[in-house]
Amino acid sequence: MGTRLLCSALALTAGLFISPALAQSTSSSATKVLASSGSGFNVSSVESLIQRGDAAAAAGNFDQAKKDYDNARTASKQLLAFYRDLSGSFRGLDARIPREMDTKGREALALLAQSNLRLAALFRRQGQPEIAVPVLVEVVRLMTPAKPEGQKAYQSLLELGFVDTPYRGAGAAS
Repeated sequence: MGTRLLCSALALTAGLFISPALAQSTSSSATKVLASSGSGFNVSSVESLIQRGDAAAAAGNFDQAKKDYDNARTASKQLLAFYRDLSGSFRGLDARIPREMDTKGREALALLAQSNLRLAALFRRQGQPEIAVPVLVEVVRLMTPAKPEGQKAYQSLLELGFVDTPYRGAGAAS
């Protein structure tokens, strides 16, 4: 019984010395787990989802492409909302943080527009233009017609016959 107690005490003592070293070596990688490019919750992971959707669409696997584009849309919307919330929370306190969050928010917004455009193109390719319309309208609303993504979405709406007036730019309103 005494030997077992001594072994337990030694194991406990060794654990106390080893665990802080292990915790310290893993904590730097564990604390930035969401920043990793492959599996994190960030702009890079959304880009990865869009690329996977592109590959699936190119291979003719439209169901998988739709899932990937939908996941990219959902993640983009969540990131955008979180970045906006953080930006607003720090306004007036530390200007660096709202600037960073606004930049990340613009990146998430651009990815949302890209995933919407790809999803709309997928719907058109599958002969479902009526499902593409709300997605395209969302792109125009988010990006405005002044941005290339908004112009592309409006052009698609024109090609589908949902709108009749071509957009020629801000200076050509007649």
